[in-house]
Parts: sequence; structure tokens; C-alpha cells
Amino acid sequence: MKVIGLIGGMSWNSTLEYYRIINESFARRLGGLHSARLVLYNLDFDEIQRAQHEGRWDDTVSILVDGGNAVKRAGADFLVICTNTMHKVADDVEQEVGLPLLHIVDVTGDAIRERGLHRVGLLGTRFVMKEPFYQERLRDRFAIELLVPGEDDIDTIHQIIYSELCEGKIKASSRRVCAGIISKLVNKGAEGIVLGCTELPLLIQPGDTDAPIFDTTQLHAEAAVNLALTKG
Repeated sequence: MKVIGLIGGMSWNSTLEYYRIINESFARRLGGLHSARLVLYNLDFDEIQRAQHEGRWDDTVSILVDGGNAVKRAGADFLVICTNTMHKVADDVEQEVGLPLLHIVDVTGDAIRERGLHRVGLLGTRFVMKEPFYQERLRDRFAIELLVPGEDDIDTIHQIIYSELCEGKIKASSRRVCAGIISKLVNKGAEGIVLGCTELPLLIQPGDTDAPIFDTTQLHAEAAVNLALTKG
């Protein structure tokens, strides 16, 4: 059984979900009192989000590399960064730390392709929705086209994530707003919806839309379990 190296705390609310999903999955698959072999390095998200919004991405690399090296020293066999946004620098972190990294976009792309979909809507932080790292990886590796909301809706979702969900605030009014934005994307031709922020599944549920929902937190955590249980 491989040791999972979690780099979390971006925010801790979704990291908690990773921990829960991974251990529940181990118990379900192996039975008895089994749980995961994992190490968790929890970052100070205030430091991360300031660097994000100030465009200091090199600083975020250094912070995540420190976390990656810590879990490597603790015995981790591979890395899991518990957030979508910070996969903007995932390749740099993987190279610097020297451990294989389970990429959240690849896991999501596999799930979309398994459903036979080719055009999906994307919700996430402004960085995920507007910068090329997420869309280009899905397009180039999986031939998947992403639709994103308009500028005003992008700002709204970004604000909900950082001002509410990252602080553990779940508001029915924000759920209705996000459901309306999802509806717009479906009307524009989205065959499914990617929740490209690991906090969004705390707010948006499959019942909020008829379109298939791709919960990146669930998908990433389950993929970590699959990899941990792979021999060799």
C-alpha cells in the first residue's frame, strides 16, 4: 500500500473532505478497520491566497515545494495537491520535489471522457476559469472543450469561493446564484459541469442541475485511493 502525500489547507474545508473521502473509501474497499496510510502537510491559506491575488506565483511554488518535501521526508510515495487553482504550478512542484504528482485535471478529464462528453461548463476560481492552464490541459490531452461563465458571473463565483466557502459559510442564496450560472452554461451547450474548485461541492449538489456534475474533490480523492492501492 502506497503512502499518500496530501498538501492541503487551501482551504482546510475542502482538505477535510479529502481526508474523509479517502479514509471512507479505504474502509469500504478493504473492510474491517482499514484506513489510509497518508501524511498531510497543511498550509496557511492566507499566505497562499495573498500570493495568488498579487500574482506572486513563484512564491506559491516555494510554499508548495516546502510542503511537498515535508511529506516526502515523512514517507509519501506520491503527491496530491488538494485544490484546483494551485495546479497552475503543479508541474513545477512535481519537478522540484521529485515525487510523482496525481494531477486533478487529468483525473477530471478521465471522468469526462468515460461519460462520452466533449463540451462541459467550468466553475472555479477566477484563475481556473480565465487562465489557460486548466482549459489547455483538458483540450490537449482529452479533446474536451470548456465553456466558462461571463465576466460578471466569474467575479460572483470567485467572491463566493473566497469570501464564503473558504470560511465555511454555506448560503442557500449563493447556491441559487450558482445554479442560475450553471443553467446559462447548459443553455450555451455544456453537456456537463466541472466543479473546478474543491470547495464548490460543499455548495453545489447534483440535484441543483440535470446536467452531470464532475466533483473534482471526490474524483481526485478516489483516484488517490486507486493509486495507493496499486501494486508496484
